[in-house]
Amino acid sequence: MSMHQPSGLAATGCRPDRTLSICCAIAVLASLCLAPASAELEPVQQVIHDKIWQHRYVQPLKIGAASVASTIVLPDFYERRAFRPAWEKRSCIDDLLRAIRDSEADGLDPRDYHLAALEQLRRELETTSPPNPSLRADLDILLTDALVRLGYHLMFGKVDPERLDPAWNMSREIFGFDPAGLIQGALDADAVYQAIGNERPQHPLYMGLRATLAQYRVIKAAGGWPQVPDGPTLKLGMHDARVLMLRRRLVASGDLTPGASPSLQSFDHGLAEAVKAFQRRHGLSADGSVGPSTLANLNVSVEARIQQLRVNLERGRWVLHHLGNRYIVVNVAGYHAHYFKDGQMLWQGRAQVGKPYRQTPSFKADMTYIVFNPTWTVPPTILTQDYLPGLRRDPGYAQRKGLKVVDRSGRVVDPGQVDWSRYSANHSPYLLRQDAGPRNALGRVKFIFPNDHAIFLHDTPNQTLFDKHERAFSSGCIRVEHAMDLAYLLLNDEGGWNRNAVDRVVGLGKTRNVFLHEPIPVFLLYWTAWVDADGHVNFRHDLYDRDKLVQKGLESAFRFRKRPIIGVLPYKYPYAPLQGWDVE
Repeated sequence: MSMHQPSGLAATGCRPDRTLSICCAIAVLASLCLAPASAELEPVQQVIHDKIWQHRYVQPLKIGAASVASTIVLPDFYERRAFRPAWEKRSCIDDLLRAIRDSEADGLDPRDYHLAALEQLRRELETTSPPNPSLRADLDILLTDALVRLGYHLMFGKVDPERLDPAWNMSREIFGFDPAGLIQGALDADAVYQAIGNERPQHPLYMGLRATLAQYRVIKAAGGWPQVPDGPTLKLGMHDARVLMLRRRLVASGDLTPGASPSLQSFDHGLAEAVKAFQRRHGLSADGSVGPSTLANLNVSVEARIQQLRVNLERGRWVLHHLGNRYIVVNVAGYHAHYFKDGQMLWQGRAQVGKPYRQTPSFKADMTYIVFNPTWTVPPTILTQDYLPGLRRDPGYAQRKGLKVVDRSGRVVDPGQVDWSRYSANHSPYLLRQDAGPRNALGRVKFIFPNDHAIFLHDTPNQTLFDKHERAFSSGCIRVEHAMDLAYLLLNDEGGWNRNAVDRVVGLGKTRNVFLHEPIPVFLLYWTAWVDADGHVNFRHDLYDRDKLVQKGLESAFRFRKRPIIGVLPYKYPYAPLQGWDVE
């Protein structure tokens, strides 16, 4: 039996013969530890024992062209059952194969779960007489590995968001979770398909995207939708051959009822309403006319929309399992914020988010307090890029912007007495501060959820920007409309802070911090597709160009993540000292 020389031993300067002796000793000890109490193993049991031993202690197992990925759960599962084959019931195998095929409905790839290899092994086993123990063991092990892989992806996603975004901090920790026990329970109950289905998010957003993906694949199978040719803006009352293609396009996506007009080349009121519905679903100005932006969205292929749905289903697997009973969600790509309590949306408002070169990051933090009549201290990045150039040209620039120059002790300084050419944002004894008031950039209220990015939600005196359809105007923080309504709801008579009390404080114009009785989770997320409360799918422009990275990850080969995502606890079983999903 050959073994790889451990790199750690080689690094110590051990001779090759010495290294080989150590490895052989380890192998013998491992074999003794793995041996079940019974003196003899059944043939299939013996093959499984030997393969699991190789997989855990020598090198990862390959069965044909298929690589066995699970190095923790799979060995633990077989060691607990003394290496007896697990997949004795044909119904359990059928259930798993059906679940693997159905994974495509979640935007996943059945090839990640050994589908072709499993079907081939099963055919070979059914046509081999007498039964081949090695084939049976291979099928059994590969079935278990496929189940581990599929369950892992449904629970946590295939793509690691931390590889894509250094700000991401929403990986879940699940203590006391026992994957091997769950697998055994599903097999004993003959409920493999149901058990796998239970691992996917049950959130309405996820299920809505999943249903839409199925619908769009039907559209693709029927030939997709036609492209509307370029040309002048199509408007109400026009008669144009392109109108016929527009009708066909909107019928294909369900925005227009077929046969709604006797004159197929006339742009009538019914067609204008269908265009408005399409525009609303895509975050466009709903004017009922087909100009360049609407035309560009109409001509996005159904294949591209399918990929967008797959990407957002993956995002759902990252976060939509356990959001809690009370939370705020900001959809950065959708320019919207929502407050949920006990499954009901109590508040929503349009949002202004970070510009593409000052992106609002995705992360989770707990809101702990609200500030009424906030002051605003200019952050270093904004000071460097937006204000220092103006101050160097004209010391009166600060006053025109409603800003005061203060030193580190809080003393107000005349900006005309400062040589601004000597300083940068990171090397300056001065700060720019805006007092509370109607001109303050943060408006009447800000919502603080302490984080490493200095991001918060806040009001704004410039409400007209909320009427824009793309609202990437800020330097990273999130401006929300109806901000005072959100404050009333979050406080909700907490400690006497009812609407009247809040209004009195705001009216006084003095800064006041109000701490929440219980922190409220705030999720800053990024959705370019979702299904609204009326059941209509919405698509948005990929503001920060993030979709393609998720799609690339979905198309990549299977791999477990490098960091543990389930908490480890002491384990009573002798062969597996740690509990949790597999990691690299």
